[in-house]
Amino acid sequence: MSSVCPLDYRYGSEEMRSLLTREAVLRRLIDVEVALMRGLADARLAPKECVDVLRECAYGVRPEDVDEMEARTGHELASIATLIALRCGECGKYVHLGATSSDVIDTAWALILRDALNVLKRRLRAVIELLVSLSESFKDVVMVGRTHGRHALPITFGFKLANYAYELSRSYERLCSLTSRVVKGVVSGAVGTMAAWGDAGLRVESGCLRELGLEPHPISTQVAPRDGYAELAAFAAILASQLDRLALEVRELMRDEIGEVTLVEGVAGSSTMPHKVNPVAAERVSGLARLCRGLAVAAFENIALMHERDLTNSSCERVLLPHILLLTDQALLDTERVLRGLRIDEDAMKRNLSMSKDSVMAECLMVRLVLKGAVPRHEAHSLVREALSIARREGVSVEEALKRLGVGAPLTEEDFRACSEPENYLGSHAELVERALRSVRESLRRC
Repeated sequence: MSSVCPLDYRYGSEEMRSLLTREAVLRRLIDVEVALMRGLADARLAPKECVDVLRECAYGVRPEDVDEMEARTGHELASIATLIALRCGECGKYVHLGATSSDVIDTAWALILRDALNVLKRRLRAVIELLVSLSESFKDVVMVGRTHGRHALPITFGFKLANYAYELSRSYERLCSLTSRVVKGVVSGAVGTMAAWGDAGLRVESGCLRELGLEPHPISTQVAPRDGYAELAAFAAILASQLDRLALEVRELMRDEIGEVTLVEGVAGSSTMPHKVNPVAAERVSGLARLCRGLAVAAFENIALMHERDLTNSSCERVLLPHILLLTDQALLDTERVLRGLRIDEDAMKRNLSMSKDSVMAECLMVRLVLKGAVPRHEAHSLVREALSIARREGVSVEEALKRLGVGAPLTEEDFRACSEPENYLGSHAELVERALRSVRESLRRC
């Protein structure tokens, strides 16, 4: 049957997709059933040899076998447990003993997420390292800074990129932190008390999770706390939004009227216009970010389950978890592609900055008027604003306009020259870039 969901064939890497196929998820569910047998054997509730028996027989269960049995039983995990039991002879009678479906499902997803989050961590690190490298390369390349879409003050392109590197390093820290809360196993029985295993419950849990290399949630209901998946979804939404902001930056700076960056896409930009190079990958990042933000809402809704649990989260999470992981994976891949294809036009940056030279010098002149004791700050603000208006209207210099207003005298030729050269009005940009990049490197080092 043909695929319906674009995630099957269009978005997300094969590496990530391979963790989320039906076959891969089924294998993880079986991994947990085998590890549960280890826990039962350690607690002397099942023969020790059954662990090896299950390793030999359990993995023959196929998705189509599960579908066939589920059509009769109406329960996927019960069908998997039954199929393993039927394949494993005498040891089959101990399969899934005392466990509930959520023990197996939630623990299997902890295994999947452990691998998936490592993929995202590696991709995010690559994006951050690219930004660090670009920030260092363009630390002193002057351009106009924009607020509200209008020319504001000079900055450098490296300074701009250092901001993005720092923001994304915060998500890198979030990812490292949330992993310890989300990647945990659950082996606790029908309502979380381990009642079926008597006083051996903690031995069953220990043996099972040690086999899988997982730590347990200290306590649970029938399910692991759903705030973990909500935190994962919130992380993905925040990260996708940060990538969206970076993608939007690139798209804006690519506009023909601005032209400060271009992308080497290597593909046709338009189906009809040969001249166009469209920021396709950057636009895809922005589109996928909208989905990530929307999916986070569903994850929040899943926190509020009835009593020790209900089933409302189950169908939601079947869609939610693979989609969140694949969408985030694609957004990171596209961002890396954008950064590797970025080309900087320094001449365009100079040209655009020169368009607003008088405006860019305004704050500099205002500050110098105040520091030289000419007028208070609020008056200096009004006077410089008026001088700019006169200069534009009458075609005279700002220096001449200020003299007409009676406040130019305290300022020297050196003042006017210094304020007219954007590279002289970059403040502590170099130190700030270095401080930011040190912080970023520390974040990468810690995790």
